[in-house]
Amino acid sequence: MAAGNLTRRPSRKRAPPAVPKDNLVTVRNLRIAFQEHDQDVEVVKGVSFRIEAGSTVALVGESGAGKSVIGQSIMGILPKIARVTAGEILFADAKTGEVTDLAQVDQDSKQYQQIRGGRISVIFQEPMTSLSAYHTIGDQISEALFLHRDVTHSEGMDLVVEMLTLCGFPDPSKAVKRYPFELSGGLRQRAMIAMALVCRPALLIADEPTTALDVSVQAQILKLIKDLQAKLGMAVLIITHDLGVVANMADEVIVLFHGKIMESGTINDIYTKPKHAYLKGLFGAVPHFDMKPGERLISPADLTLVSPMPEDNAAKEKEEAKRPARALLEVRNLTKEFVARKGGFFGASTENKVVAVDDVSFEIREHECLGLVGESGCGKTTLSKMIMRALAPTSGEILVHRKSGTVDLARNRDHGGELNQAIQMVFQDPFGSLNPRMTVFDIIREPLVIHRIGDRADHAVKVQELMRLVRLDPRFLTRYPHSFSGGQRQRIGLARSLALDPELLILDEPVSALDVSIQAQILNLLKDMQSELGLTYLFISHNLAVVDYVADRIIVMCQGRIVESAPREVLFRNPVHHYTRALISAVPYAELDRPLDLSALQAGDGTAPSAWPPPFTFAPGQKMEFLDLGEEHKVLVAVGATKKDLPK
Repeated sequence: MAAGNLTRRPSRKRAPPAVPKDNLVTVRNLRIAFQEHDQDVEVVKGVSFRIEAGSTVALVGESGAGKSVIGQSIMGILPKIARVTAGEILFADAKTGEVTDLAQVDQDSKQYQQIRGGRISVIFQEPMTSLSAYHTIGDQISEALFLHRDVTHSEGMDLVVEMLTLCGFPDPSKAVKRYPFELSGGLRQRAMIAMALVCRPALLIADEPTTALDVSVQAQILKLIKDLQAKLGMAVLIITHDLGVVANMADEVIVLFHGKIMESGTINDIYTKPKHAYLKGLFGAVPHFDMKPGERLISPADLTLVSPMPEDNAAKEKEEAKRPARALLEVRNLTKEFVARKGGFFGASTENKVVAVDDVSFEIREHECLGLVGESGCGKTTLSKMIMRALAPTSGEILVHRKSGTVDLARNRDHGGELNQAIQMVFQDPFGSLNPRMTVFDIIREPLVIHRIGDRADHAVKVQELMRLVRLDPRFLTRYPHSFSGGQRQRIGLARSLALDPELLILDEPVSALDVSIQAQILNLLKDMQSELGLTYLFISHNLAVVDYVADRIIVMCQGRIVESAPREVLFRNPVHHYTRALISAVPYAELDRPLDLSALQAGDGTAPSAWPPPFTFAPGQKMEFLDLGEEHKVLVAVGATKKDLPK
């Protein structure tokens, strides 16, 4: 058998390895290589660390650092082209009293199958792709239980219901009969956690468990993991690039870069006395609410992009801030309803209206960045699609104020001409939004081809100019998207959106899929381009710290309605609405003296308008209005409420 098809070195008999008494897992000089074109490419280069029983260890680093590969090697799920070339993974099972070198065990063997899922479990980043769409939640969770424990079907389902109860599932006896697509992202992740813990493992590997989740759901999942860890007495290996998550979860931290450990130590040592330049760079790349005016994010990946803003640009920004800005786009009373039809007997059907955007009004001023904040399902993307005319609104107006006159996009459904050039969009997924069969040159020039602007020679000049603008080497133009990193692909998408010289860019979660240092680069680039090109942004995100860094004004949405709006510095200095306060309280800080506060979310009332305290409560038929608090600060309250009715 070829070396590239092996995932473990050939086993050999030897004396049981010695491990420290309290260590559950001891990794010594671990080296892992991938076989590419008959050559071994080493991706983990002599990594050593330990996981004590009941402790939480965090593997921190960016994409490509080797974090997930290390987790896969412990779990025994390395891909076929990967193999452990050296080192030990010693697992001391307190249940059997045996010490096993997992690096010597064939991961397809029965021995590893007993350990995997039974004694070591894993939860993945994206719960929807990790769960089968064809089986109920109960069947998927019980499958692991029946593989590792000798119980009857009824006893197994009782244990599944018990675990779903521990995981905070509403009505767990009914949840076992539901399919993944019937659950929200947070509940799907809870189902994944229940599946991983139903056999009461000694170690839980959590691979980016909250990256795809909203900030409030993330906080609930982190609290759930900590609570279950305390109840079940298990150890946790958390794999993440989010230093805020690490600060709230870990006892020890290992910082990885390109398969090597840059720094490791206790949580106090890492956060209070960071020594390695890479770790200091990671801390500098994290946006936070206490940033000073003009302060820049620092990315360790590319120091050429983090130089202070040139003085002429800074002076230009100050000068423009003094001028009264005109409204470039104005949204008035915009509403979007979707009709869900459910079939009945003899062809009869019932209709159920879902209001995705409910009477929304706001304006985007010329040369400003308006932040739109809200959780999944609040209507952010639906709103952006109506502005882009990908969806027709049920009612309301979308007014674009240009030098040639004012146009209502809600009524003007002509998809050609200058309006399509004036408003462009940058999408969340930098890979899914690029055609894998087109070169970078063809991707960036495609808008010019569609609008019949210039010839190929003109396109070549324009595309090279755009590549330099987004800090990419024009020599890459003949490459395809798969040969670029996530941050580089997002730059390509950004260059494409700028090809038509737009006035307004809609940025829909443009950095949520990126590592922290790449995120810092893109955010700095967006700020620089706004200053250089005079662009106007609608920046959509669920990350309040990111919005705080880039936005001038912020509007907060929940369940299709705007609940609060204010200039950035006013909103974060004095959040008034119950929902806004709940969102801010759920943001994990990369600071040990500011632990996560879950008090606003424990009762589950953060996103439930009917459970909000007066005067914010609104239910079907409840009339609401905006209360003006001054300094352009407005909050949605019940009709007749005054400033005296607001909470202190």
